[in-house]
Amino acid sequence: MTTLSTPAAGQVPARAAARYGVDGVASAPLPWRTSGDALGHDSDLDAPEAPRRRTGAGVSGLSTAEDLDRHDKLAMMRSGELGSVHSWELVTAVDGPGTRLTVFLNGCPLRCLYCHNPDTLQMKDGEPVTADELLARVKRYLPVFRATKGGLTLSGGEVLMQPAFAARILAGAKEMGVHTTLDTSGFLGANLSDEMLANTDLVLLDVKSGDPATYEKVTGRALEPTLTFGRRLAESGLPGGVTAEHPVEVWIRYVLVPGLTDQAEHVDVVADYAASLNEIRPGTVTRVEVLPFHQMGRDKWETLGREYELTDTPAPDVELVDRVRDQFRAKGLTVY
Repeated sequence: MTTLSTPAAGQVPARAAARYGVDGVASAPLPWRTSGDALGHDSDLDAPEAPRRRTGAGVSGLSTAEDLDRHDKLAMMRSGELGSVHSWELVTAVDGPGTRLTVFLNGCPLRCLYCHNPDTLQMKDGEPVTADELLARVKRYLPVFRATKGGLTLSGGEVLMQPAFAARILAGAKEMGVHTTLDTSGFLGANLSDEMLANTDLVLLDVKSGDPATYEKVTGRALEPTLTFGRRLAESGLPGGVTAEHPVEVWIRYVLVPGLTDQAEHVDVVADYAASLNEIRPGTVTRVEVLPFHQMGRDKWETLGREYELTDTPAPDVELVDRVRDQFRAKGLTVY
């Protein structure tokens, strides 16, 4: 066979699910929203909370740099001092362990047919937020992260469209002792420097298909850069590697779309690839999330005037979801 390189079992992380247009479960309520002192921190630690719209509530609570002229903005973005931010939120039990401050950046090179956040595709559509402003927000939630063993997740769009900004945020977060996660397709993995990798604890790697032709149909891009990136993550944790002292963990995410990504042989290729990363370095892939497609994101496409090609695509039935999860489990992988 060709190889490519905690919620309860059976549940799908809700915010991640909604981002991809897939079925999920509601995240746990945030206790400090009603009891500010419960975790020993200020009562003003409110955060955007969107139980259905899992891309947060914009940049509420963050100061934006709207007063900068275009030249200064571009210069600051090149240096990583400024980023284009879509939204942020606090979510429990998704996007990584514990309670996460998840920041969605604008800009993505992929055009996934099932993208739940087409409003994040263009970098120009985001809000200008400085790295210092965002890191100040991270600092405010240190008590929450410590209490829940949570941390910061950079998502998108595609976070590696803004590598200089991401590098500053990762470095600043690690200086505060915060657990860091990148949610990425891996297509722009070459943009992740060794320094950034050393400041990353977990990567949520989206593998859209095991078949190159299907991957291109789904995303408009080539599959191989994602596979190369995953192998790099595994190899970086080997003796002498960039992250040998603290190997980066990987969660594989696979969106299950009937008639598009449900072919058994293609799923097997992704499962073989995930297992191959553990052959490179045991313990690289600690989780696989199979995310069942649904139609929650269609209204955004319509609002933006974009053609949505999956209008008539149904959600996968339970039998199909179980079959695909079992295919990953058959390779010795932990599956949700």
